Amino acid sequence: MTWGTISDEGIAEAEALVGVTLRRDRMQWIETATRDAIRHFAWGVGDNNPLWLDREYAAASSHGKIVAPPCILYAVDGTVVAPKLPGVQWLYAGTSWTWFEPILLDDTFKVEAKLLKQEIKHGRRFPKWVLQTGELKYFNQHGRVAGTALGRCARTPRGDNLKKQSNSENRKTSDPHQYTTEEIEDIERQVLAEPRRGNQPLYWEDVSVGDAVPQVVRGPLGIMDIMAWYSAQQGATHYGGVHGDAIRYRQRHADYHLNKKTGARESAGRGHLETSTGRDVGMGGAYDIGPQRIAWAQHMLTNWIGDDGFLHTLDVSVMKPNLVGDTLWWTGTVTETLMQDGYGLVRIAVRAVNQKDVVSAEGTASVVLPTREHGPVTFPLPRRMA
Repeated sequence: MTWGTISDEGIAEAEALVGVTLRRDRMQWIETATRDAIRHFAWGVGDNNPLWLDREYAAASSHGKIVAPPCILYAVDGTVVAPKLPGVQWLYAGTSWTWFEPILLDDTFKVEAKLLKQEIKHGRRFPKWVLQTGELKYFNQHGRVAGTALGRCARTPRGDNLKKQSNSENRKTSDPHQYTTEEIEDIERQVLAEPRRGNQPLYWEDVSVGDAVPQVVRGPLGIMDIMAWYSAQQGATHYGGVHGDAIRYRQRHADYHLNKKTGARESAGRGHLETSTGRDVGMGGAYDIGPQRIAWAQHMLTNWIGDDGFLHTLDVSVMKPNLVGDTLWWTGTVTETLMQDGYGLVRIAVRAVNQKDVVSAEGTASVVLPTREHGPVTFPLPRRMA
């Protein structure tokens, strides 16, 4: 089996792990939603919702204490389930989240993870690649499943095993967009104008099909934005850790990037921070982390539903690279409203578009809202609602 190639042997070894409970100790950055963990995650997303950050504000809410952003479960387990295929790059393809109750201050979690399935794919950029889907369950201290995730990872060739783009194509995809002063000022105005409902309830009866979810704007993406996400969500767990931990991880998993200048084996994640490595893995330059982008969709939705609404599902596919210098506009549109098991449910289509009008990510979400007839949302939600 050749390092960095997708072989029948490697596919078979991974297939043998379908349904097997996997070790996750190196995937967990936090175990408990402490005040610091919640605050750092919110900062990493760029979400200053006082429900996450302000003790007095949160104490006056229906929750009675600080709540964590739902996507903080990425910090409990990053949802990457991509076993075997040594040396083959994995690119995050998306997550299908389901939450059943709010994540409250000092909630503690254990994770159960399995490889659910893998599919052989073919495409123009990658002649042969593999889509691996993992299933994760997040059990809280009460023994309840507070949330589940289906994490999707594309396993693609790297370096010399990648079908090369022409130099002109690489330059076209990796050259940052040059914004005018007026464009930057307009983006900043939009960022600062993002509305948040807060403690004013959004009732299910007041939502209609076709309603727009107020946008959230992120960008132009900078290296520090990516570093802030790493600090919040992965820290030293990224690709097995640092120093001796990193060496031991790379010996076990053969998962690394070979630095052609130094000959050193380095974290495969350096493509998020370095243009040349981002090109080497077929992304066109330094690029963001998929879960970071998905967490911005969560920010948009929790802004809209306010303190008394509940984000139930969020299923986002990461479609195109979001390169350093890109700006994303996350938007949502209500597609359906219905009563289910006595709960007011709203379904939404969500989409992220960049400054070149390229769709970067899209998916669906559902939220549960208080109703005038039934009152506030009660937890945990029935599992059958998923």
